[in-house]
Amino acid sequence: MSSHHWAHIGERGTLLGMLIMVRIRRVLGHWPFRLVLRPVITWYFLRHGLARRASLRYLQRLDPDAERSKPARWRQSLAHFMTFGETMMDKVTAWSGEQHAPIYGRGVANMERAVRGGRGGLILVAHHGNLDIVNALGNQHDDFGLTILMHRHNARKFNRLLERATGQPRPDVLEVTDMTPGTAQILDARIRAGGFVVIAADRVPLNDGRTRSLEFLGESAPFPEGPFHLATLLRCPVYTLSCVRDGDGFQADFEPFDDTTGLPRREREAWIDTAMQRHADHLAARVRRYPLQWFNFFPFWHDDTDTPS
Repeated sequence: MSSHHWAHIGERGTLLGMLIMVRIRRVLGHWPFRLVLRPVITWYFLRHGLARRASLRYLQRLDPDAERSKPARWRQSLAHFMTFGETMMDKVTAWSGEQHAPIYGRGVANMERAVRGGRGGLILVAHHGNLDIVNALGNQHDDFGLTILMHRHNARKFNRLLERATGQPRPDVLEVTDMTPGTAQILDARIRAGGFVVIAADRVPLNDGRTRSLEFLGESAPFPEGPFHLATLLRCPVYTLSCVRDGDGFQADFEPFDDTTGLPRREREAWIDTAMQRHADHLAARVRRYPLQWFNFFPFWHDDTDTPS
């Protein structure tokens, strides 16, 4: 596997440093925090070329015809990094149970309606925006059983930060590096009981897991098949969930994507093929609307090469 796979790009910074940033945000407020955040993020931006080059290439794909000077392109990329830094602190605020910015849109109402319907489901998400806002809100409701599937390889430090800074445990998380029949049975039981399973559908799996090449922002990129195979196995409603910062609040969207309950076995492969591209198109539309909130700081497209920028 390439050393540039996202799971091999180690976490930067120390837990102590992250806790200090959290403390500044809590004690001094938002603007002092931003003043301290800027030099920290600028150092990260200058020091870690792989993430910077991935950001620059991504932003160029959004507007390939734009003619910008190198300083202008770097300023936009630095803004991309700054948005990521502020999102990390929004996560802490959300899990602390503190007052956060208002949530707009019908996402929360639609989620509550799905819960009241008594049918669980599979929720497809992406590394766009800040899902911890709605996840933390949902965690406050006892009837919203949420199980998150994730590769914990690259999230241990931030999970420790959240637990230490907030005093709150993270939601139920299952490792998905190896999806066994036993794991599938656990997930099926939770959905039949009315719970919801969350899985990211925009990260290439570890251990040479199966992927398909999809058109994304005008170029071919690998996307994981796993979430969509899982949808056919669980035979349940499938939703999409997103939450992005919009002005002084957050725009949350929770929408039906499909329902595999009655999907015949012989049609599974065809459904996976079309569903994956539909999801990639859905993500692309969201990314174009909120470009600085897509947080994949590693080579993503097939033709990405790690060359200096």
